[in-house]
Amino acid sequence: MSTGVSIEGERESGRDVRDDNVRAALSVANIVRSSLGPQGLDKMIVDDIGEVTITNDGATILKKLEVEHPTANLLVQLAQLQDA
Repeated sequence: MSTGVSIEGERESGRDVRDDNVRAALSVANIVRSSLGPQGLDKMIVDDIGEVTITNDGATILKKLEVEHPTANLLVQLAQLQDA
């Protein structure tokens, strides 16, 4: 019985998806990790038009990121909600 809904692209499940989500979460964590704490380092972020931002604020760093992975994007949104 067809529902009439077409799913385009590949459908993944199981261990591969979990591993991919863990890698995405670790990537986000690694980006902000060195900016945390009393000896946190500044990050220099250059956007598409060449505007430079220097900050050690995790929320600002995450706001300037262009995240494509759904899990990483969810983590960025959660961090922004906590900062609001």
